[in-house]
Order: sequence, then structure tokens, then C-alpha cells
Amino acid sequence: MEPSGATASVFACNKLRSAIGDMIKLPSDEQYVSLSQGNWSPTTWKRPSCIAVPETSEQMATIVKIAVQAKAPFAIRSGGHSPNPGDANIDNGILISTTNLSQIDFEDRTKVVSVGPGAIWGDVYTALEAFNMSMVGGRVPSVGVGGLTLGGGLSYLSDQWGMVCDNVLAYEVVLSNGTIVEATATEHSDLFWALKGGSSNFGIVTRFDFTTVPLGQVWGGMQLYTGSEVPKLLAALNEYQSNPNKDLDANLIINTVPGTNDSALLTMVYLRPVERPAAFAPFYKLAPALEQIGLMTLPQLMNLFPGDALPRWAWYVTSFTPSDEAYARIHELLSSGPEVDVIKNITGGSLIGVVEPISASVALAGQARGGNALGLQAVNQTWMEVAVAWWDEADDDVANDALASIFEKVEAVTTELGIALEYKFMNDAHKSQAIIESYGDANVQRLRSIRDAYDPKHIFQSLLPGGQKIPSPQSAPPNCD
Repeated sequence: MEPSGATASVFACNKLRSAIGDMIKLPSDEQYVSLSQGNWSPTTWKRPSCIAVPETSEQMATIVKIAVQAKAPFAIRSGGHSPNPGDANIDNGILISTTNLSQIDFEDRTKVVSVGPGAIWGDVYTALEAFNMSMVGGRVPSVGVGGLTLGGGLSYLSDQWGMVCDNVLAYEVVLSNGTIVEATATEHSDLFWALKGGSSNFGIVTRFDFTTVPLGQVWGGMQLYTGSEVPKLLAALNEYQSNPNKDLDANLIINTVPGTNDSALLTMVYLRPVERPAAFAPFYKLAPALEQIGLMTLPQLMNLFPGDALPRWAWYVTSFTPSDEAYARIHELLSSGPEVDVIKNITGGSLIGVVEPISASVALAGQARGGNALGLQAVNQTWMEVAVAWWDEADDDVANDALASIFEKVEAVTTELGIALEYKFMNDAHKSQAIIESYGDANVQRLRSIRDAYDPKHIFQSLLPGGQKIPSPQSAPPNCD
């Protein structure tokens, strides 16, 4: 009889402890609890059989070999910022934490930075600032490099340089057989393309080499809007998105907290030290309740964003071409739908809408840099995350059910208006959303072919339960002749 996942994991953990010593943390070890609860949202806290914290790609290869030989399930954690249970943690399996693979090495001659998957973006920006450089990276300093990059990654610099994945020059990858390969535009180029949005379906990345860009002070900051100014803010957003000559130095994001205390936080970023640039003119006619705006570095600006006061989170993501009617109807749904009262009645229950304007230039910049697996259309569009946050584990089911219900209504609005888009952004997605399917049939087939070449036994499908998976081909219809 084949051992169960739990039995196989215990066997593999003991074998790993013998092979690489205290890089393996057992439940009896002092660091085990803090590592097992290292994920951002407690919705993802699990109890793994052991936690592996390798310091080198060779140690990672040993972990993969032993896990595969034992048929032990495993999870991979970079920053652990996804709230989806099982994405970056596991019960009765091996949690591979990349905490110790957090190197940040900048080469001044080539302007290339080599970064480990366990590094967080705030540390990367701090290291690059010493050289007056920055990069196309995450917008939240506490998020990990690995998961965000493999999911595509969105940046305040994306209008000019594409998605975060478009700025990778090389990946060092541990394959399912323990082989370590380098994937670039000229070496293992098929794998290189697949890792640009293909997530953890091909191997474990132990190093990313990124391009960097010079960046000094930027202009921007945050403005808080309340009450009747919030609908005006969304109308201004649509006007901003309607500009046929998009200023590629301008970027923004809006976080809305509708309901009894209707409010919204506008974050504006202009990538040059120009005060009140014309790109944001639609917003200058509004009356913010509070603001913190000025010239500063990009990391300083990102650090202005308030921390998360609530521990438990869930979210979904959708995409559509922008319209005044869509923004107004979705805001009304998030403000007064029956689910809103359900969420308000749980401890700490908060409903959040995150609105991310994406210009056609994001897709065009990615294409100019070699293309990626995302299938992103070169049209102006909006990515919208609908999220719920709450306090108590006892309210998990209520919070998740209410969120699923209201998100279904949001998607019904964009479908009815004929503005829904196929592509969905993996980094903001719920685990139930079929994200890779949204990349389009041709890209899915290509990803499937590359997966079969580099992981022929589908280890990263079968032993790695978390994360977005490449969908299986649909079965052929029955022959009715």
C-alpha cells in the first residue's frame, strides 16, 4: 500500500533532516511556529510536517529530490502574501520557505540586480536606492519577490516597462528531477517564456535577474475622499483613463471602502519630480478630506500606504474596459447590496474595492520586451479586486460566502454592459478563479507543452496542491456517427 501524504511527508522530513540538518525545522523545533505562521493572512496558516528553509539552490534541489522520491506533498512560500488557503502553506506536507534565499546583488556595470525569491520588495528598493536605481517591482513593500513575479506582477513603472515578469533577464530554476537550469531568452527560452506568468507549474525559481532603471525623486502621494466625493472620484478616474495620449510617467490606484462611512484612498505616482502634472488634471477639481502629497522617493511614497488593521482576508479579481456606468453601478453594489450588511455584522467586517487602471501601453511594453504568457490585450482596461477583511476565524464561511455573492453581481454588471475582458490578474485572484485559462487557448496549449517537457511527471501539479494550475485539455466530444 502506498503511504498517505502525511506518512510520506514525515518520512521525507526525517530524511531531509539527515541530509541538510537544521535547514529542516520539525514541529519540536523552536522556530517552527513562527515559520508556520509566517504568511500574511491567518487564513493560510497551516501545520506542515516540517519546514525547509534552504540557503542555496543545491539545498533546494536536494529537498525537491527527496520530496519527489517519497511522494510527499509540498508548498512553496516566497513572501506568503496570498490570502488563499493552500497557496503558500500546507497541512501534513513540506513547507518550503524561501526566507533564506533573499539575496539582493546589484552589478553596477551591467545594472542588473540578482534577487532571491524570498526577498521582499521594500528591501530590494532600499538596496537599489544606494545606486540611484529602481526597478519594475511590486507596489507593496512587504510583498515577496517570487510569487508576485511568477504571477505577472504589476508595478507603478508598468506603463513604460511592462509587467514585472517582462523585466526578468534570467531565472535559475530547480526542476522536478532536481536539475538546476538557467532560463533566458537564448537558453531554455521556452521555459523562460512560460515563467512569465506561468506561476509554479514548471519548477522552483531560486534566483531572478532583473533589469533596473535610474529613478530619483517622484511626485505623488495619497488623498482621502469621503461621502459624495467618492462617486466624483470614480468619474474623474474614467476621465483620466479616456485620455488618448496617456502620460506614461503617471500611474495611480484607488482603494474604496464603501458602506456606512463611504471613503476612498487615491494613490498617485508621477515618475518625474514635477509637481501637479497635467496627467492628473481630472482629480485636481475634487476636494479631498486629507492628503499627503509631495516630492519624495518611490519607496517613501509606497510606505505612506496605511498598514492592514484586520488579519483575515479573501479577494477576487475581474477586468473590464472602463465606463462611467460600470463604476457607478459597481460602487452602488459595494455600498448597499444585501451582502454589505452581512459583512458589516461580523467582527471587523470590511468590504474593499481596489481599482487599478491599466493602459494599453502595459501590454505593448511587454511585447516589446519579448512577450509573456499572459495574453494581455493592448487596450485601456481596469483590473478590479473585490476583497473582504475580518477578524475572527469563526466568521470565515460567512465572509467568504458574502464576498462570492457580491463578486458574482459585479461580474454580471460588466457582462451585461459588454465590457468584460477575458484576462484576469493572478496576483489578485481567488483560488477558485481559473486564471491561466484566461490567458487564451493558444497560450494555455503552449504552457501545457512546456510543462510536459520540463515536468513530464507533472510533479508540480500533483505534489504541489497550491497555486494556479495549467488546465488539463478538454476531453474530446463523443463520436455520434
